[in-house]
Amino acid sequence: MTDSAAAGPGAVYEPSAKDIRMVIAASSAGTVFEWYDFFIYGTLAAIIGKAFFPSDNATLEILLVWAGFAVGFGFRPLGAVLFGFLGDRLGRKYTFLVTVTLMGIATAGVGMIPSAATIGIAAPIIIILLRVLQGLALGGEYGGAAVYVAEHSPPEKRGFYTSFIQASVVGGFVLSLIVVLGCKALMSDAVWESWGWRVPFLLSLILLAISLWMRLKLSESPVFQAMKQQGELAKNPLKESFTYPGNPRRIFIALFGIAAGLTVIWYTAMFSGLSFLKGPMKVEETAAEIIVGCAAAVGMGFFLWAGHLSDRIG
Repeated sequence: MTDSAAAGPGAVYEPSAKDIRMVIAASSAGTVFEWYDFFIYGTLAAIIGKAFFPSDNATLEILLVWAGFAVGFGFRPLGAVLFGFLGDRLGRKYTFLVTVTLMGIATAGVGMIPSAATIGIAAPIIIILLRVLQGLALGGEYGGAAVYVAEHSPPEKRGFYTSFIQASVVGGFVLSLIVVLGCKALMSDAVWESWGWRVPFLLSLILLAISLWMRLKLSESPVFQAMKQQGELAKNPLKESFTYPGNPRRIFIALFGIAAGLTVIWYTAMFSGLSFLKGPMKVEETAAEIIVGCAAAVGMGFFLWAGHLSDRIG
């Protein structure tokens, strides 16, 4: 794909079917990679605790790990506001490139930080700061990807096409499990416990390179191009989002009526379920990861089905 040349003032570029497929593929792949980067921390929670949050109390240790996980989520809204603002002012494509780069570098950083046994209290502090960067990047990535795909989609298929982004979130979790299982299979237990667990974090640099290669081929969304040509870009997107008639109510319903419930249920089922199987249930680690991974993979299909259904019945 290349940036289109408009036929005249206000002309809107109509993406071809091939262009739309490329948009969905690149956006979905980038979303999978970003959520892989974010989820690998949770997938390796037990070993992260030993390396960066060591404690004589096993319960306290795992709570500190999950607190670090929560920090990333805490900064997602700020990332959404920041990169949403930049996306509305500078364009979706370039904001895309920033978020995926920030996420890839922060994730690789986790794999490079010495353990608390080596650098002391600096280790958990640096990990928390990297989680902050991940949260900011993820906040901008997910909304940006959904908007970018929606702005390329024909109205009659918008629900189905954007459902690939939601399915890609689960895809990131499944990929994190596959990579962890693959690394464990290729390493001895001693190597895995010593330094091998860092490999999934460092692999994010390869995923970053693939994502950048794909996204650099994309053009700006036709909706943003049209708004820019017609001089309709918002001067203050954040302010206008809350002052446009009817928007505050829509935002409240979307956040607390739809997104919050879905998010709480999904993360409780996946990560708490994985932790519960490995902990109180004493299920062998590999078996627990396979069980949860299969459940997540099935869920991906339901996301796509629901997106298709939304185009049919609303």
